[in-house]
Amino acid sequence: MEQRIGSSSQPLEGAGFDPAFIPGLTPPVSGRTEDGEPEKEPEAGEDDETAPEPAETAEASPSEPAEDAEADGPVFEASDRRARMVADHRGVRLSLDDQECEFRWDEIGAVETETARFGKRYTVTVHTPDRRWYPIEIEAPARSHFKEWDEQLDAVLDAYFEEDAD
Repeated sequence: MEQRIGSSSQPLEGAGFDPAFIPGLTPPVSGRTEDGEPEKEPEAGEDDETAPEPAETAEASPSEPAEDAEADGPVFEASDRRARMVADHRGVRLSLDDQECEFRWDEIGAVETETARFGKRYTVTVHTPDRRWYPIEIEAPARSHFKEWDEQLDAVLDAYFEEDAD
């Protein structure tokens, strides 16, 4: 009788084992190539023509307002001690504790809201076209906020979210 030494099971893949499995959940690793090796910085004697100009690498200061024509539109924001959701002209941003994810409007297939029958939990679920969904529960200060939040979120969805008319 022959026996194999070691595990015969394959390593598991998915969001439960690798947070980078879900796009947008973790920020990209900077300073690394696609192979996972650190990028090599040019030395003093190397050709500097490939180096980016300082004006190209400068980012806008957070204190300077962004020049967005749509920035004056409706905004929905709800948060509690752990969770936060913001929907505006850029898309939908969800955060829970120290985890964040951001969806542009073209990445969203549907947005669903649900209120708890008892209690003060307001659940917003973002569905993507590739059949994934991302729920977040926000505890409202009072159940009376549910109607107000629904109206604000509907205004944002009406302004920015376009469904495909197939």
